[in-house]
Amino acid sequence: MRFDPPPGEPFALARHRVHEAEGPGRRSFALLQAAQHTEALIWIIPGHAPHQPMLRGLPEGVGERLLLIRPANEADLLWATEESLRSKGVGLVIAEPEKPLSLITGRRLQLAAEAGRTTGLMLIREGQGSNAAETRWHCAPIAAKRRDSTLHRWDLSKNKKGTLKTWTVHWNGKTTAVHPVSAAGERHEPAETSR
Repeated sequence: MRFDPPPGEPFALARHRVHEAEGPGRRSFALLQAAQHTEALIWIIPGHAPHQPMLRGLPEGVGERLLLIRPANEADLLWATEESLRSKGVGLVIAEPEKPLSLITGRRLQLAAEAGRTTGLMLIREGQGSNAAETRWHCAPIAAKRRDSTLHRWDLSKNKKGTLKTWTVHWNGKTTAVHPVSAAGERHEPAETSR
């Protein structure tokens, strides 16, 4: 059984499945997903990692629903992820594994997401994903000419549905507003000018 995102929402993840995001902009993509879910959120980060979400810096409403888990090792991280995906009432589980995900691990996580009717997002290091992932996104910031602009390039590089696409988006981390940026078009005919 598939759980598809609503039409017209290109960044909405299929529900009750596990997805992956890689690249330096993967946490921005995770924040967008967190803001789109209204249920409880669980973010699982290795206990020794020097970073964690800052509650005051999160989009409005996300901090109140966020549960942070800091396991001691990779095995505990995967166990906590699987158990969180099986939990009722959780809308989104975000996990940051440090090692590559095997096909068996990826399949176990998919089964847990289906059982708990929860969506998972694994923030992986590049090239360390599982073939069991429903989708894989590569997310990276792009240098912009204006200082007040935060551009990102989000590539849907794996999709079990078959459609792959790339978006350049303007990302606002405070409001989680994402606006696709129009690509520059090429003119195939000379421009009309008044004489």
